[in-house]
Formats: sequence, structure tokens, C-alpha cells
Amino acid sequence: MQNIKNRGMIFGASITVTTENINEVYSDAFVDNLYNLGCKAIIYVEYVPVTDESSSLAPDEKDRGFMKKQARRQRRRKKGMVFISFPGDEKSSGGCVAAGRGFFHINASGGAEPCPFSPYSDINVRDTSIREALKSPLFYALNTQGVLKDDHVGGCTLYMNKDKVEEIIRTGKTK
Repeated sequence: MQNIKNRGMIFGASITVTTENINEVYSDAFVDNLYNLGCKAIIYVEYVPVTDESSSLAPDEKDRGFMKKQARRQRRRKKGMVFISFPGDEKSSGGCVAAGRGFFHINASGGAEPCPFSPYSDINVRDTSIREALKSPLFYALNTQGVLKDDHVGGCTLYMNKDKVEEIIRTGKTK
């Protein structure tokens, strides 16, 4: 980071927030250190479990309240930095921004996935354009069937609704 700062380049940091590091990564000392190294943006990404065994690392509603409060506080404190909470800030944008509503993920094999936390694909960018991938039947179904706007208890709506996503994939009900 110091080398990037010395070259006058702008950069940010993506921080995965877990129940084990939440206090540290939102602390003034942590943020000040990144700021002093030249960091101009912090994207706080809530840990999303990939297995039931790792679910204890995922922030709960109390943690999300803390995160929201701390992000607001840090925004006031460090006006020269941008703070984004993901997926926390999604609620103000009408739900999850995955599946082409703002972004999608391309896996190592070229599969266009709604999100890294929802590793399902029905189209490959090696065989089609990005524009066509954005029209994926899976992305269309997730958007039109309300999966991305589902009211859920914080965290990742795709992970919380993985049964619905898997049913769309399994049944091919993408229309």
C-alpha cells in the first residue's frame, strides 16, 4: 500500500467482516492505518457462510446494526474516504444487486454466476458476449421471480434463498 501511495495512485481495500474481526475492522485505529497508507475506499463485505458449519462467522442482526452505525460514524470522521457496506447498503437500492442488477460474477471456467456466494450458472462468457450473459435465463428468473428482492433477515439474500435458486436451476423454470 505504501508503494501505491508513493506512486500517487488511488486504491481501496475490501474487508471481509466476520463475528471474529468486526470490532477490529471498524475500529478507528484500523481505519486510520488504512487512511494513512493512502487508502481512499473501504468496502466492508459481510462474511457469507459457504457451509452450515461456518455460519457462526456470519454477522447477525445485532452485528449489522453495529456495522451500520460504525460505517455512518466513519463516513463522518473520514470525509476523504468512501465506505461501502455489502450487502448492508443494498437495502437502500431495492435489494440484492447480483444477477446483472449491478454486477455478476464470472467463475474460473467462464460461467456467469449471480454472485460468488451463489455459484450457479446457465451461460458461459467463453461462448457468448457479456451483453448476452446479462440476459441469462437464470438472471432473468431471479429478477422476475422476486428472489433478489425477497425480504430476509440481513445477510445475503441468495444464500438465504439458495433452495429457491437451486429449484430454478434444477427445474429450468426461468421464464
